[in-house]
Amino acid sequence: QVQLVESGGGLVQAGGSLRLSCAASGRTFSNYAMGWFRQAPGKEREFVAAINWSGAATSYADSVKERFIISRDSAKNTVYLQMNSLKPEDTAVYYCAAKRGPHLLGAARALEYDYWGQGTQVTVSS
Repeated sequence: QVQLVESGGGLVQAGGSLRLSCAASGRTFSNYAMGWFRQAPGKEREFVAAINWSGAATSYADSVKERFIISRDSAKNTVYLQMNSLKPEDTAVYYCAAKRGPHLLGAARALEYDYWGQGTQVTVSS
């Protein structure tokens, strides 16, 4: 089992920044690729970003490229999502997820993930 706890969400004005954190506990953190997804009211959960076991490879949704940065600190068993130049359309509940296997194959598909956090709300005002 892997337990994931997100933090760092909140209310921010458009153009601002937030950094989300996801603390992992349980099985060996380095055995998992990690991802961030988000879900806005009335919409399906969508992929945001993913990072492989070592942090050397990342993947982003087109809507967040050049604005969001995913990273991981294996010593702290934590994955981060730095969100810059936030837009009102970024408003959603953000979820952290862990995917067995170190690589990013299938990382954009929610069904590929084995463990999920409870989510943290991000609200961007215009």
